[in-house]
Amino acid sequence: MASIAPSLMPAPASATPHHLLPQLSDAREALTRGVAVRNEFGETLQVQIPAERPLTLYLDKQELVTLMTVGAAPELLALGYLRNQRLVRSITDIASVQVDWDVEACSITSRHGIADLSQRSAGRRVVTTGCGQGTVYASLMDEVDRAALDPDTCLRQSELYALLDAMRLHDSLYKSAGSVHGCALFEGGRLLMFTEDVGRHNAVDAISGWMWLHGVDGAGKVFYTTGRLTSEMVIKCALMGIAILVSRSGVTQMGYDIAERLGIALFARCTNRHFLQYTAPHRFIAEPLAREVA
Repeated sequence: MASIAPSLMPAPASATPHHLLPQLSDAREALTRGVAVRNEFGETLQVQIPAERPLTLYLDKQELVTLMTVGAAPELLALGYLRNQRLVRSITDIASVQVDWDVEACSITSRHGIADLSQRSAGRRVVTTGCGQGTVYASLMDEVDRAALDPDTCLRQSELYALLDAMRLHDSLYKSAGSVHGCALFEGGRLLMFTEDVGRHNAVDAISGWMWLHGVDGAGKVFYTTGRLTSEMVIKCALMGIAILVSRSGVTQMGYDIAERLGIALFARCTNRHFLQYTAPHRFIAEPLAREVA
């Protein structure tokens, strides 16, 4: 069974004292399963398919949501979900995140309780792997215009090519099993974190959780995804302070409109040396020589 864990650079030292950071479990499960299939010639082959399992999040014993996930980074997924849904404001408000795959549950304990949790959450919901499902709570748009984006963050053409090369060569669950989305965080052309899940929203939440845990802000960072740049992907990255998004897929109208309003650069249809920049031309530094060398 393949088991490709999230790729991480050495974690930066968090500005938050260690004793105030949440205690995390290290839950592990196989990320793929072998199954027998038959090809067009009638031959039987063994192939790998990605896992898909429910993970129900409980915050102070209150059920929040059930996420369908491959389970590559469940603790980071839980942290990122809480952060991106604005259910918890500070990483220091969380005492522990404990995942138990035997009961398919993640128990999150706060230090002093979360005020108005019942009102701010929508009760039990299931977020499926379908690409049409995304944010459970509808309040994110209220905070988008207050997102803190670094005005000086730019991407050089050579850095974009280095990023795309890194993703093309990176070992991934997709290469062995398919049917997953990958997301990555870069600083220029340097990979900081890469993770995969059955839904792109889970993958971006896991990256957000990693950033939150280690005190990494979005200034100077580039977010890469294999999935579409939808409104929710743009919103989540804006709330993470990331001003440059790169996708090998396309852009939706609402994703475009929000990015244009906020000054976020969207690069899509990125394969090999081809790309389309949709928004924020001031965030791109063209390098003709890089194109010629490529």
